[in-house]
Amino acid sequence: MAKKIEELEQEIARLEQENERLDMENVRLLGRNLLMSEQLNSWYELKQRVNWLKAEMQRGRRLTMQADMVDDAELLAMLENRLEQDPNLVTSEFGTKELAELMGVSQARLIRLFRNSTIFKSPEEYLENLRLVRALQLLRDHPEYGIAAISAEAGYNSVRTLQRRMSEVIGMTPVEFRMMTEKV
Repeated sequence: MAKKIEELEQEIARLEQENERLDMENVRLLGRNLLMSEQLNSWYELKQRVNWLKAEMQRGRRLTMQADMVDDAELLAMLENRLEQDPNLVTSEFGTKELAELMGVSQARLIRLFRNSTIFKSPEEYLENLRLVRALQLLRDHPEYGIAAISAEAGYNSVRTLQRRMSEVIGMTPVEFRMMTEKV
């Protein structure tokens, strides 16, 4: 019987050691769960902040687009007014870069403005149209000017460029256009 008691006491000691080990493992797992819970809360808060920032960015984009739409009309009006006041600005060297600088906007903004708000596909097409209209006005209003002078005054590099452009758009050369306007 003493042997049985000794075996039971050894079994109790072993079970107490196992119980202690399980208590330590339980404490370790609780600590790990607490750490994971904190990380999960941090991740959730971060996700909420990211979602809020995304929503704010989208709202900002919408407001910018709406502002651009209003600003586009004003910018076009300012552009036309400025070029009407000083048609001599549109020289052969005057391009998108110079037009953007004149208006105080970036080239990208100017290109987007023309693509979205005008009948012209690009600032270059707009400037080319201004040159052509100026040349037609000069041909009509100043019969004493030579074609070379009109070409230079309208912002063309050469008489040939003016002739080619007029032939493409109105189907007449500068001389033919002048003769037609003199008859009227």
